[in-house]
Amino acid sequence: MSETLRIATRGSRLALWQAEWVKTRLEQQGVQAELVIVETQGDREQAPFAQMQGQGFFTKAVQEAVLEGRADLAVHSYKDLPGEGVPGLEIAAVPPREDPRELLLVHPSALNPGQPVLPLKQGIRVGSSAARRKAQLHHLRPDLELLELRGNVPTRVEKLLRGDYEAILLAIAGVKRLNLDLSGLHVQLLEPEQLVPAPAQGALALECPTHRPALKALLKQLNDPAAQATVAAERGLLRRLAGGCQLALGATARMGAEGLELLAWYGGQRYSAKHPSPDQVAEAVYQQIRLDHPEVAR
Repeated sequence: MSETLRIATRGSRLALWQAEWVKTRLEQQGVQAELVIVETQGDREQAPFAQMQGQGFFTKAVQEAVLEGRADLAVHSYKDLPGEGVPGLEIAAVPPREDPRELLLVHPSALNPGQPVLPLKQGIRVGSSAARRKAQLHHLRPDLELLELRGNVPTRVEKLLRGDYEAILLAIAGVKRLNLDLSGLHVQLLEPEQLVPAPAQGALALECPTHRPALKALLKQLNDPAAQATVAAERGLLRRLAGGCQLALGATARMGAEGLELLAWYGGQRYSAKHPSPDQVAEAVYQQIRLDHPEVAR
């Protein structure tokens, strides 16, 4: 492939890191690439996500750049993509996945190690913009004051450091990719059994037009089968629940001795299943949820 590939991406530090990672891997294969920075609805508007219209706040404009021919491919944080795909585009590759777990950052003054569930003092202010995080936090610790937290990863950490919040939750993937300085804060990695991550958290999605098989084949060289399988299970459940990135659903999969093990959190309860097939393990967990929540039936 001789032409310079144009990679559509958001302009946040994390999005640029991710797109540069892809650009470097393509150049290692002898393919020239450049970034096309796109402003999205989520970048422009700072209202709470619950008040914003539509889906794909951080992905739709990037996808439109590819569909309109202003870029050849898009790099997304996979968890930002709505459950349903866009006609004319397909996910060509899921690169090796970063740690999907959640990270709790706390001002030392708000710390209470004696608490059995999350080491936080009673009634402190915790920032998060995700419906999933808010729902799980409220279920675990109804005493906490849950406040809206918008902004990119460094901005969220800055807001915590200046005292707008006493604790915040982030995906550890972004913190690790940006190598952020967290000195002065209590840092605690939360296992999925404590707080279930978002579907596809820590994963990237490389998206390209369906009518470009040569480009798809090129991007496929960056694909990681294990990452692709775990994401397929998590997003398969998301699609069955007809949800987007603001559905209060936690879902995380891992490869185990019996194939895929999928753990989910929905409506205040945990669900799990094992199966070699991503589609079948997603269906198994969906059927469990459906028994407790008939309203989600397809």
